[in-house]
Amino acid sequence: MIGRVGAIAANTVREAIRNKLLYTLLFFSILLIATGVLVSSLSYVEGARILQDVGLAAVRLMSVGIGVFVGVGLIHGEVERRTIYTILSKPVSRVEFLLGKYFGLVVTTWLMLGVMGVAFAGVSWGYGAPLDGGHLTAFLLVAMELAVMVAVATLFSSFTTPMLASLFTVGIYVLGHLSRDLRQLGIQSEVEVFKPITGLLFQVLPDLESFNVTIQAVHQLPIAGNEVGWALLYGLGYATALLALASYLFSRRDFR
Repeated sequence: MIGRVGAIAANTVREAIRNKLLYTLLFFSILLIATGVLVSSLSYVEGARILQDVGLAAVRLMSVGIGVFVGVGLIHGEVERRTIYTILSKPVSRVEFLLGKYFGLVVTTWLMLGVMGVAFAGVSWGYGAPLDGGHLTAFLLVAMELAVMVAVATLFSSFTTPMLASLFTVGIYVLGHLSRDLRQLGIQSEVEVFKPITGLLFQVLPDLESFNVTIQAVHQLPIAGNEVGWALLYGLGYATALLALASYLFSRRDFR
């Protein structure tokens, strides 16, 4: 099974890196990172921090954009071109096919994240902004957030069209970063019915803010190791649950 999943993942990486949209998004990612120099010029005191804040925000946003807009079409493309019938006619199960697509896309997004990391470090070094282990931790957690969001995109791609899958995934991304605020609003609300609803949403939606340590990294504040470990464990568990659900839905999908 591992060999078959690995073969599909490797083919997915090759297919993804031939996608022109991937390089367009990567170009704009590097451009946004570089624009941090212009934004930082507005401040005479916090220039380095503003530059890195803008840079990390660009990395987070564009890396998810790459995962969503490149990834949602991969499964649909196989169905549209009818190549999925050839693949599934071989000793490859639907679950193996889906997992291969997922891991291939994760590797692709991590490769792009690495390129953006080099660009971020280069811009920071050129500006004279300090870099330390906190920035590396921030990128590590962005990588975990990407794994979760790719799992979300894979889930929606397993049963719907690329357009709807993109919209649903972007919606989950936005709500995932607002889930803590929604829960807090429910706690403070005087309408009792809001509390269980917002509580349920917080439990169901991914807590994407657990992967965000931009403030600590930019301000060189200590980042607790147990918080990082919990975020990685949480992301791994959430992505696994999404892939299990996606595998179930994909195995019951009718391609006719």
